[in-house]
Amino acid sequence: MIESIHNEQVKYVASLQRRKAREESQLFVIEGWRFVEEAVRRNAPIKKIYVCPEREALEWKPLLKQLHERNIPFEEVDKRVLRKMSATEEPQGILAVIRQVNYSWSDLRIDSRTVLLILDGLQDPGNLGTILRTALASGVRNVCLTRGTVDIYNPKVLRSTMGAIFSLFILSDQQPNSILDFCRERGLGVFMGDIRGRMVYNAILDQGPLALVVGNEGKGPSLAFRDADIQRVTIPMAQDVESLNVAVATGILLYEIVRQRDFL
Repeated sequence: MIESIHNEQVKYVASLQRRKAREESQLFVIEGWRFVEEAVRRNAPIKKIYVCPEREALEWKPLLKQLHERNIPFEEVDKRVLRKMSATEEPQGILAVIRQVNYSWSDLRIDSRTVLLILDGLQDPGNLGTILRTALASGVRNVCLTRGTVDIYNPKVLRSTMGAIFSLFILSDQQPNSILDFCRERGLGVFMGDIRGRMVYNAILDQGPLALVVGNEGKGPSLAFRDADIQRVTIPMAQDVESLNVAVATGILLYEIVRQRDFL
């Protein structure tokens, strides 16, 4: 058991709460029983798990069995050590170090039913995490983030995804023009959420592969998308409501695609 907060392993894991350390090591940390269970269930590339016996939950014994079966290393730590490594003040009792997976355009499998979700400049970690989980639930597997979007390995983003990140093909740090070029080359119809667009319920969203662009919380999509020859769709609103939270709006748009394509 690790009992010293000055242990080099402890300091290294704690450093992964900073973006620079995550980028240099290509590792990140997840926390909580449910999240770690999801990582194991979805075959995430787990490097090591740390568990506090003093906060052992009912989930530990069945999880421990899976760790043994899959040869996933784990180590016990005390409460002070777990708190040192954690991004939360009261950690649940378990965390895991995961290897980052870097995808490229060649990893995306495009067919007639593909939906590519493009998130352009989102800044709120909770919004991004919620959108990623909603995307997976709606049948989306391919997600592209433009340069300037919040780090997907930010602890707040990760908590909001609740494991969805392990089942998505996510391309980060992409330029809008490169995204548009890919869509043209692969024949994806591109739609963008925009208050000046046509009502989404009247748009034709069930023909061929498509990409959906969702823009920054305050500014909307970047100029490259606004100037492109793409279709714009909007969500009708009553009672003089001007806009919706971007995560809520994205969910509505994605599930209209689901409705028209009868995905689920």
